Amino acid sequence: MKLNIKCLFLVFFALNFSFSQDNDDAVLLEVDGEPIMASEFLRVYNKNLDLVQDESQKDIDGYLKLFTEYQLKLKEAKRLKLDEDQNYQREFTRYKKQLISNYISENKVTDALVTEAYERSNLDINASHVLVRLDPSVKDTLATYNKVLELRNRVIEEGFDKVKAEMHNGETIFLEDLGYFSAFKMVYDFESAAYNTKAGEISMPFRTRFGYHVVKVNERRPSRGTVTVAHIMVNLNPKDSLSNPEARINDIYKKLNQGESFDALAKQFSEDKSSAREGGKMAPFKSGQLSSLEFEDVAFNLKENGDISKPFKSAYGWHIVKRLNHKPIEPLENVKNALETKVKRDSRSQLIQEALINKLKDKYDIVYNAEAKTYFEALLSKDFYNRTWSLPEDFKATDIVFSINKTNFTFEDFGKHLITAQRIYSGRTTDFATIIDKEYDSFFEKSILQYREDNLEVENVEYANILKEYKDGLLLFDLMEKEVWNKASKDSVGIETYYTNNKSKYQWSDRVEVIMASSADKSQAKKILKLMKKGESEAAIKDELNTNDKQNVIFTNGTFATDTPILPSAFKAKKGVSGIYKHNESFHVINVIEVLPAGQKTLEEAKGNVINDYQAEIESNWIKDLNNRFKIEVNQETLKTIKTKIGN
Repeated sequence: MKLNIKCLFLVFFALNFSFSQDNDDAVLLEVDGEPIMASEFLRVYNKNLDLVQDESQKDIDGYLKLFTEYQLKLKEAKRLKLDEDQNYQREFTRYKKQLISNYISENKVTDALVTEAYERSNLDINASHVLVRLDPSVKDTLATYNKVLELRNRVIEEGFDKVKAEMHNGETIFLEDLGYFSAFKMVYDFESAAYNTKAGEISMPFRTRFGYHVVKVNERRPSRGTVTVAHIMVNLNPKDSLSNPEARINDIYKKLNQGESFDALAKQFSEDKSSAREGGKMAPFKSGQLSSLEFEDVAFNLKENGDISKPFKSAYGWHIVKRLNHKPIEPLENVKNALETKVKRDSRSQLIQEALINKLKDKYDIVYNAEAKTYFEALLSKDFYNRTWSLPEDFKATDIVFSINKTNFTFEDFGKHLITAQRIYSGRTTDFATIIDKEYDSFFEKSILQYREDNLEVENVEYANILKEYKDGLLLFDLMEKEVWNKASKDSVGIETYYTNNKSKYQWSDRVEVIMASSADKSQAKKILKLMKKGESEAAIKDELNTNDKQNVIFTNGTFATDTPILPSAFKAKKGVSGIYKHNESFHVINVIEVLPAGQKTLEEAKGNVINDYQAEIESNWIKDLNNRFKIEVNQETLKTIKTKIGN
């Protein structure tokens, strides 16, 4: 059975069976020698008190019976080793990975970054920047810093355009106009520098993975939201050398003014092939997403949906733009989930990781080997750069790099990490000290996060309870499928025997086969009555009475019990067209095709109910067998104390 179907079943167990890890209280019962504590039972009972409909289940004795049956089924599942089944383990592992992600992130930092991203997405920034390239592995950065500082001072004194004309080479030094952008359009460090710089000012130098920058903020403005447009484009360099792009776009514009369809003209004449087949429709965009400021300005300046611009020229061609939709900035609560996903995929996710690592460092007892880095630095050779490096024969495999809460991480563990990391440095000449520093930090982060995952059930009671709920629920699903559901649905002889022995349970009440026409308007119902008496078909009546603007009649066809709430309470089961009935605030005319008297259902007609009842019988007998197989002992003194505590 598919996972999503299983989840429906597991929700029941997630709600109904959650266990305390507190073993200090008294034993309530033993199932085949395994003690079940009173706290476990009380937690289950109190959690589900408002969920159960059957009053007997609110009674302690009644609920204890259900609880005991649950424990018996778990015992049987483990006896049958269903918990060792590969499919079970695979599905449980998949769920565990999904669940654990909610417990191993730093939520406060995430929330702060989401709020910051939302605030920034409400503000567009127009900026220019200066970049002096620098390899990320370089540690001595003073010369590069001073170079970009020198360029900053020149920009302030001489102007950006003059310095750009002299110094931009597109290889080591870049001076570029970036246009408008908002959150997530630049690497996070650059984005932060831009948003922390006032309009008309230039930042101090800062470093990203590309090198050292300064950013000059030209303008800040409120976001213009998101616009969806269609456009017709004529290329500046037409294939036909005799064609005049400006004249052609003006001819198309005249056709639009004559009332011709924008969609059709775009499909026929637009030279932007990616959008032409869709009638010129483009993907929604915000300011800064396109590389044409002229195009964006025209699109955002159209006031209403359906408005069409005059022809205009961009660096790419001549355009006519039609506004299809515009969405202003939405409230944070509407976009929070989408922003959180972006934050976790963006470079700023490193801040979340760093916050979690620091939190775990404070939480755990960590002991470092101060000599580990020096030892490994001495082991590296030039072979590391061509991915042929290996650990020496006299390698100190069992020495400890660091320990977390007395769990040791050895030289062998770190050595394997370095062997895998060789591919990152292939063909490079990064110095060994830098490699060891970087990979040591990477190994430590990976190790402490894995330790957190491995020990989360001990550290977090809520996580442990949810995980156990799913684990046991999944196990019981497989057990019920094997012992009850499949047996009942596949046992054709048993189903037929059960039906034969219980025929009296499966009876038809009086039924009618009808065509029922319904209308909220009595005058329309009168028209329906006349048409139905004339023998007009359902399709003909719909065609005559319904319009594009109004649904005056709707039909319901089928075979129904005479006491169904679908039919009027005053309905008379008589063959032919009825009068007008008022029912459920509407008027109905009913054509009774056939009156079907009460009688015995065939096995085929009753099969769904028969299988359900047969399953219930199989389960009842199976529970009796489990009670006989496993010894159950209830501590009456503990039970009495529980009843006193609850007042039951």
